[in-house]
Amino acid sequence: MSSAGVAICPLPIENAVSVGNIHDQSSDESIVIYVAVSGSGLLSPMRVLESDSIESVKLQIQNHKGFVVKNQKLVCGGRELARSNSLVREYGVADGNVMHLVLKLSDLQVISVRTCCGKEFTFHVERSRDVGYVKRQIAKKKKGLVNLDDQEVLCNGECLEDQRLITDICENKDAVIHLFVRKTAKIRNKPVGKNYELSIVAPQSNDRTRRHDEVDTESGGGNGVVLPIKPPDIGVWLEPIIVNPKIEVSLVLEDLVKSTFEGLDRGNYPVRSSEGMGGTYFMLDALGKRYVSVFKPLDEEPMAVNNPRGLPFSVDGEGLKKGTRVGQGGLREAAAYILDHPKTGHRFISGEDKGFAGVPPTTIVKCLHDGFNHPEGLHVKIGSLQMFMENYGSCEDMGPSDFPVEEVHKISVLDIRMANADRHAGNILLSKGEEGQTILIPIDHGYCLPETFEDCTFDWLYWPQARKPYDAETTEYIKSLDAEEDIALLKFYGWDLPLECARTLRISTMLLKKGAERGLTPFAIGSIMCRETLKKESVIEEIVREALDSVLPGTSESLFMESISDIMDRRLDEITK
Repeated sequence: MSSAGVAICPLPIENAVSVGNIHDQSSDESIVIYVAVSGSGLLSPMRVLESDSIESVKLQIQNHKGFVVKNQKLVCGGRELARSNSLVREYGVADGNVMHLVLKLSDLQVISVRTCCGKEFTFHVERSRDVGYVKRQIAKKKKGLVNLDDQEVLCNGECLEDQRLITDICENKDAVIHLFVRKTAKIRNKPVGKNYELSIVAPQSNDRTRRHDEVDTESGGGNGVVLPIKPPDIGVWLEPIIVNPKIEVSLVLEDLVKSTFEGLDRGNYPVRSSEGMGGTYFMLDALGKRYVSVFKPLDEEPMAVNNPRGLPFSVDGEGLKKGTRVGQGGLREAAAYILDHPKTGHRFISGEDKGFAGVPPTTIVKCLHDGFNHPEGLHVKIGSLQMFMENYGSCEDMGPSDFPVEEVHKISVLDIRMANADRHAGNILLSKGEEGQTILIPIDHGYCLPETFEDCTFDWLYWPQARKPYDAETTEYIKSLDAEEDIALLKFYGWDLPLECARTLRISTMLLKKGAERGLTPFAIGSIMCRETLKKESVIEEIVREALDSVLPGTSESLFMESISDIMDRRLDEITK
């Protein structure tokens, strides 16, 4: 799955014109917003009503720009407009505001091209395109590199005609597209995960010597991936950040860092994903044949200083989700792994690697490589490094009815406890167990442990499995959770949780334990934590507000939590009557 980030800038309001026939009529609540067209760098004015839902706005974009609703993410005023049924006015969108559009383009295929004269570039093509289109893009974008008539494409030894569709070639997910250049050209073929790499080693031409700082960016349909040319005199550096000398790095994390470094050291460049709103890089192994990890630099997070998607810089430091901070996403990613305890107890005691919910092994590292986004010059990046998990898609690719109950429940335990503000079907991967059973893998935890509960959302809340009670094993696991131990554990690993985030963990863990003890389903507990509408407080927010009103200023945290516990008991008893 891929996406393309779009940057936009304001235009004078007098330049606004209505798009299409929707809401053309004059209205007191009619406003004009500006939406960027992917890859064009231009703004498109669009007239909407303040009473329109976000879903309605996305439908208008689909009708007039062709971008399917489910592939759209909208950001305005530094906040993602994530609730489809919420109104434009509820998000504070006003006349003349600009809207940042991030597209999830699931039908894109990454194509990589390399020449022996030092040129490297990548681009995306839609799988609905044919081989002839791929050839034209290379000839068009790299004039003088390859003559269009001198190209023929081979896949597994079969010569492909220009009319052959990419989607037909993709039927075998392990296939590799070979772009063959006639005359004296040599060919190098290399599979990259599930993608198809076109590797051209063309004869040395009269092209000038390439400067070390040059970068090629090519894109089919305007959705490019940047792949800089590696200077021969610049090395790579990757190592975990260990702030506590008492910490003993596990073997699985040692192997993760080692295999990632070996891939970089062998000249395999990070592959920047076009999915999501921040800089996310797939890291290859030493052979360049499979992905081993995913690196997310802190300074490339959404609205961070070096964000490669063109999102605006956060002036007040708040992230896309309420109660989160820009530049802390990597810490939250690592925290989710640390706190995903195995059934047998804390990981550093039990020695087990796999936690109850199955969060992939994650650690914080510092990495030097010119394949990342360096607009102000090469520098060391700090970020989260997570093991790449083999999968065959995400939960948004299929209906939830066939998901095992216990798999959905394990995700719910993690999300409720961590107060996840960004759990959607797209960040739950689908995999197969040793016996062929479906396994759900939770990823993307950069918005967990927020300072407030305002943006907590769980897609699984509306899945049928969420209405079934936890089994005895899951209930026992929930009983074993201890928020104070977790806060101390994170501090041991180097993250001293801010008071507000620590309070969130205490309250969410308390809710999960009390709810499970009363036999409440994940749906019932999750509904207490999530808002029904954008402006209506959730039950957990009401509990917190009542507790704040009931204690004196300067009250200790322990007394405040006692008040939370009493009020929560009362509210839960009302629900279970």
